[in-house]
Amino acid sequence: MRLLRPAALGALFLLVAGCVAPRHDLPAVVPHQIDPAPEIGGLEGDAHGFPALRTRAGQKLADGDFTQWMEDERLHVRIRYDFDATHWIEERSVIQQEPMLVQERWSWVEMDHGLPLRKFEVDFLSGNATAEKLEKDRLHRWSEHVDIEPGRAFAGAAWSLAIKEVRSRLIRGESVEFQTVGFLPKPKAGVVEITHAGLDRLAMSGRSLAGDRFRIHPKIPWILRAFVEVPDSWIWLTNPPPAAFLRWEGPLAEPGDALVRVDLLPGEPSGAASPATP
Repeated sequence: MRLLRPAALGALFLLVAGCVAPRHDLPAVVPHQIDPAPEIGGLEGDAHGFPALRTRAGQKLADGDFTQWMEDERLHVRIRYDFDATHWIEERSVIQQEPMLVQERWSWVEMDHGLPLRKFEVDFLSGNATAEKLEKDRLHRWSEHVDIEPGRAFAGAAWSLAIKEVRSRLIRGESVEFQTVGFLPKPKAGVVEITHAGLDRLAMSGRSLAGDRFRIHPKIPWILRAFVEVPDSWIWLTNPPPAAFLRWEGPLAEPGDALVRVDLLPGEPSGAASPATP
């Protein structure tokens, strides 16, 4: 297993929970076109890395362990963050890479002292999504069928791969829409708009690294905007190509969660991104 080729590492907890309306209230998604001439890169394979989960100010919250491997012609991704000996979160994904990119399954769980605080799961092939949340010593459960199309819907670690697929179009100034599943905590299907927001320098682990910044914007129906506030999330991919995950910022899981940062490199310090000098 080689060390650190973690393009799939990005968007660790990006559930894009702005998906707050039934499908008939959401705008139609135009099928995205994959670039005819793919960029330098290729398929993902075995990799192992040790990212850091931080506050947006750069303070470390948890130590990470990222692993991905090929099994039954599918890319399996596991990302775990340990806050302490009893409190941890873990995300898992199963992704088809050929003949087209399709996220098949995704799950996210938060555990504390052996108890599941939150658990979210999506089967993108069947459209079944479930959620569990512990509130006031009572475990609440939801199970929904969400209207999504495999190959056009992504969550969690798959966002970096989805953005890589359309990176050239985004760099040229286009915007691309995808489907997703968010949790409020009840599962909801929705749409996000991806755009390129510029080239930045990121202070990370004593280095200054260049990365293209991509905005992931939940498209909230106008009638709900006065009642729901969902922040954008951001992903930085390395520049020049081959593009690979560098940083992610956004809410931990649900819209009301604290905004956090995931850095590719775990060392100190971790500074805010700033526009790169041409």
